[in-house]
Amino acid sequence: MKNGQIWETRPLEYWAKAKELRAQWQESSSDVERVLGQGSTYDIDWAECFPAMNIVEDNPAGSMIQAKDSPYARKCRLASEIRGWGREICGYTNNLWGSMYLGYEQDGRPFPLRKYVVFEPAECDQHTKRGQQCRDFSPVPGWNADCTIYPGDDDPIRDEKFLEHKAYCNFRQINDLERIFGQKFDDEKLSKMMDYSEEVIECSRDIIMTMGRTIPSPLSVKDLYSVYTIGHLTKVDPEETVKFWKMVRDEVKWRADNQIAAVGNERFRWIEAHPPSWHYLKYYRYMEKYGAVCLGSQYTAQNCGLLEYKPDGSIDRRVAKKYPKDTPIKTREDALRIMQGPDPREPRAWKSDEYIRQDSIVEFAKIMQADGALLPLWRGGVGCTLTRKEQGMRLRNAGLSVTYYEGSQPGDRTDLDELRLLDHLDTWMESLGYQMLEN
Repeated sequence: MKNGQIWETRPLEYWAKAKELRAQWQESSSDVERVLGQGSTYDIDWAECFPAMNIVEDNPAGSMIQAKDSPYARKCRLASEIRGWGREICGYTNNLWGSMYLGYEQDGRPFPLRKYVVFEPAECDQHTKRGQQCRDFSPVPGWNADCTIYPGDDDPIRDEKFLEHKAYCNFRQINDLERIFGQKFDDEKLSKMMDYSEEVIECSRDIIMTMGRTIPSPLSVKDLYSVYTIGHLTKVDPEETVKFWKMVRDEVKWRADNQIAAVGNERFRWIEAHPPSWHYLKYYRYMEKYGAVCLGSQYTAQNCGLLEYKPDGSIDRRVAKKYPKDTPIKTREDALRIMQGPDPREPRAWKSDEYIRQDSIVEFAKIMQADGALLPLWRGGVGCTLTRKEQGMRLRNAGLSVTYYEGSQPGDRTDLDELRLLDHLDTWMESLGYQMLEN
């Protein structure tokens, strides 16, 4: 609603397909006929390359428990806490561990025990612990995959050693899984998966850049949260995934070209840092009553990696060195090296930890043409909150209005005071001169 402008709004056409794909993933996560694992889905689509196997990542599974059924989520966390895991543990983790301890899922079906664990790369302080209880509970075999991060400028010698280590981690996982479970890994599909992944990344990049360049924004973060894990943390059929993301990209472009708005009275654009408390997405709709649209965070943009301004003023992915697309792939080792490199710090760290933790959110805010930022101070899963106040100071120095709120963690509603949050949002908006608009 810049200068009193009211824009048209329309339902999202991709919504039905998104629900269908998400339901497919949910069903596959409970498929007891497959060899089900727990852990990392970042590097390899295990279900595609091991057709008789599958793997479940904590984030989408744990967040769905909290979003869909708060009483059940509380039971899960209590079941985890009485075994010694305190409330400082990530809520996603406590929800999923607790479901295992209770022995049943939200719909009453028996909890599908994991047959193996591939531990998360250690980018967050608790990721490598996530599979521990699944591994020890049964017990089952487990493998580590490391996130090789170092600050500062490129070090070619270190890069080479780190790259070999990361490729070896995956190589060992694959060989051991073949040996233990008698499954054959499909190397040809691994190569195809890299191409599919790149197509999804390109579509995601176009969507985020369209949102950032367009007023009014054609999507809000609430729209993105319904789809952004598809093909990333929630793996389904790769060809269907690519078709879906192309459909989303095309719809977003059409909406932008025709000024179809996510929030018809848009007059304030804000970003956040990391996900919201999944049980209380209501506050997005509450902010819309002020004409405020949330454009997301680097978390929602993770499919395409970080975006940055290039020296010529254009916007594109902040990508480290890449192997040329025509690099020959003759062996499994070749494919794993290409998938990982040649910069072993990619895709989760680019130049330095300082940039990722502090400066990148400022660049994201500028790209999204944001006016303000609402930043959470989580009490659990503390790796997500590291340098949060420093981020706020840098955003303020860039001209944004910044405020904070406290809570346990996105998967844990325990310490979030909903009424206090709404009162805080009223104070924030009114301090900037905005009054709540008529419905």
